[in-house]
Amino acid sequence: MSEPWQILLPTQIDPSGPSSIADFAECTGMDEYDSVDAALDDIATYDAVIVRVAELDREVIERAANLKVIAKHGSGLDNVDIEAASEHGIVVCNTPGVNSRSVAEHAIALQFGVQRNLAAADRHVRDGGWDRSAYTGHELQGDTLGLMGFGAIAQETAMIAQGIGQDVVVYDPYVPADDVPGEIDQIDDLTALFARSDTVSIHVPLVKDTRHAVSTPQLEALGDGGVLINTSRGGIVDEAALFEALEDGVIAAAGLDNFEQEPPEEDNPLLDRDDVLLTPHVGGVTYNALARMSRAAAANVRTVYEGELPESTVNREALDRQIEQ
Repeated sequence: MSEPWQILLPTQIDPSGPSSIADFAECTGMDEYDSVDAALDDIATYDAVIVRVAELDREVIERAANLKVIAKHGSGLDNVDIEAASEHGIVVCNTPGVNSRSVAEHAIALQFGVQRNLAAADRHVRDGGWDRSAYTGHELQGDTLGLMGFGAIAQETAMIAQGIGQDVVVYDPYVPADDVPGEIDQIDDLTALFARSDTVSIHVPLVKDTRHAVSTPQLEALGDGGVLINTSRGGIVDEAALFEALEDGVIAAAGLDNFEQEPPEEDNPLLDRDDVLLTPHVGGVTYNALARMSRAAAANVRTVYEGELPESTVNREALDRQIEQ
């Protein structure tokens, strides 16, 4: 009988995934080490790693002598050096779509929270206040929600938004017009999307072309009643431009689930604003989604163990080129 695979797990993971691969794997959590860095120092021990937020950069990957697969517990892979993994023949895969509903609901929740001043009103009551007129809000019905990106999460967001009476428009140059429902207008320019929308919700990955893609021109187009929602990645929004837009009344408010630096620095000026609703990158963190991601990431590890590539392999072409060479 072959030796069991050694699997490194994130510090927190729903047990349903690891238990599903117990027939061939011995799993060790990063929390069994003194720190995440200590766990990554031991990376050469492992055949596979299921990763959430730990940084798997080139230096870590080049020490991973036995590593065969990096299975992301989620969809975003900005914490994984895919190029380095490909050079070392390591499969990189993710679990797209499994947390789509959770993130979509969070984007809508941020809209409600911003438009009804929920965080500020909560603090007001806890402080002994009862000034009802100070927290007059806005309904979402009849507003236009602009979606930057139209992948699985944005599509779920669109469905919920339409259900509460919002019109939806989208900008995604990578999605064919035939893949956008007829009742949703597809906008061919990002700034034009902002000009058309009452609220814009961001649903794109952080890559070179999207870093600071939302900055002063887009916020000015959104206008003084506009709201920006970001449940995707920090860095897509130029935070300095956002602060200036809020400070000058260029837009009305924002709901942010992420920052350029996480956690944000204590002196980040966005932290002091009542017109910004903040959450700690928890859009995809529901019990339901965490269980689905755990099982899906484990299933990807099993697929590689069985000699195949998971459907969600993101470096398939690079691995194929290596084999051809």
